[in-house]
Amino acid sequence: MERIGVGLIGTGFMGKCHALAYGAFRTAYDDGPAIDKVTLCDLEAGQAAHLAKAYGFEESTTDWRRLIEDPRIDLISITSPNMLHREMAIAALEAGKHVWCEKPMALTLADAEAMTDAAAARPGQATALGYAYLRNPALQHARQLIESGAIGTPFDFRGSVDEDYMADPDLPWSWRLRAADAGLGTLGDLTVHLLSMARELMGDIDMLTASVETVHRSRPVPGEDRKAEVENDDIAHALVRFRSGARGTLASSRIAHGRKNGLRVEVHGSAGTLWIDNERMNELNLYLARGPAEQRGFRRVLSGPLHPEYAHLCPAPGHGLGFNELKVIELAELVRSILGKPSRCLDFAAGLGIERAAHAFVESSRSGQWVSPG
Repeated sequence: MERIGVGLIGTGFMGKCHALAYGAFRTAYDDGPAIDKVTLCDLEAGQAAHLAKAYGFEESTTDWRRLIEDPRIDLISITSPNMLHREMAIAALEAGKHVWCEKPMALTLADAEAMTDAAAARPGQATALGYAYLRNPALQHARQLIESGAIGTPFDFRGSVDEDYMADPDLPWSWRLRAADAGLGTLGDLTVHLLSMARELMGDIDMLTASVETVHRSRPVPGEDRKAEVENDDIAHALVRFRSGARGTLASSRIAHGRKNGLRVEVHGSAGTLWIDNERMNELNLYLARGPAEQRGFRRVLSGPLHPEYAHLCPAPGHGLGFNELKVIELAELVRSILGKPSRCLDFAAGLGIERAAHAFVESSRSGQWVSPG
């Protein structure tokens, strides 16, 4: 393909990230196809028209179905609220489009399964989910180190993801706190990122036992003298066993004061340890248990052009990439998948495994039993 026509549904945080990635793709990957930004969709016509012009799209619409049916468009970006993912993704696949959908994959496990079935019925159409942290060159270097045996046999995974966007108990109630609109809480917003990274470094989870809690059980309703119930989770913790035989712990919170992007993973192996903290995402910390004991210690490895994909975006080691650059790399993996080339793109089938693990947290917390994500 010499060109890929794209349509963007949604203009919030992640919609802008997708638009930035489309604009930067050919600059970073100059041997790739051209990206034609065809149509941008938003609910409000004036906003859609303004942002289409600002983001470099040819036109705007308030009708996402019209966008999906446009023969000029090959790839659909879905950055809409969670409850719309299933309908939009399946409609796009049925229209013959490739799909780039933000996480969480869907509102319910049944929705995620339906999306996966629709993608499986169309093997020539690529799908991708928005797990940009997987594209961090430091994380991919960590994966390569583990696979090469640099830290020996990995036997223990420690992972946590904490933010404070809901830490204030007086923050107003919103649709994100209603199960019918948002689905899971911190599990859907944050834990799925942690699960994706655990899978990338350690493989699939075989069993888990979890505790899921809502700490701030009600919040004030804007403009009204009352509070409404919070229907999804604030914090989630689990012990996990991987299919490899390794074990681990996972912890997540959306009410952790002071944490902004506290996504941290640590792997203990028989010959070393490595860890990454996404608040310092361009650093890999590595300990190798060899050489004179008095000379051992953690080394800080700064990301640079020798690490996966970094050189496409920056020629200088230690200068660092940011979240938006990770979305460019994520798009590059999707484009490779569209072109039938080898790709580490996380597609709907892999995403379904993450969704099953997230929902297994809820099942285990309710039953008090170990649960297999299936």
